[in-house]
Amino acid sequence: MCIRLTPIGFVENTREEIEDDNWGEVVSKILLTDEFGKESLAGIEEFSHAEIIFYFDRVKGEKVVTGARYPRGRQDRGKVGIFAQRGKNRPNRIGLTTVTIIRREGKILFVQGLDAINGTPVLDIKPVMEEFQPKEKLHQPKWATELMNNYWKK
Repeated sequence: MCIRLTPIGFVENTREEIEDDNWGEVVSKILLTDEFGKESLAGIEEFSHAEIIFYFDRVKGEKVVTGARYPRGRQDRGKVGIFAQRGKNRPNRIGLTTVTIIRREGKILFVQGLDAINGTPVLDIKPVMEEFQPKEKLHQPKWATELMNNYWKK
């Protein structure tokens, strides 16, 4: 089976290097491609948050992990399956981040907290709705909390 995805837009921001921390203050523009007019974003500014689905286009094929790996290369933490973490070296190289919507200008969406570097292809944008959020209290392993300590640091 072959699945073809075409970017709906591209990220524009000041982050040029792949880094693991300090994404909290990053403001990005999502510039839609010519296939989409400003009407495709109509009403998005009424939401506080959106989910941005993007493609890790700079991850080389030989770096993709299909089994377990050390999260962030931290060998002191033990290996964890690729589907039990959010690393970029995933089999399909798909990223997903919930961002704060700042504003919309025509077919440009301004967001904060998108952990994608400048030029990253965007595959989809979905508004965050309470009805789609977990109803139960979230829980996660201690290692995840510790490794993510500075990820959203401002």
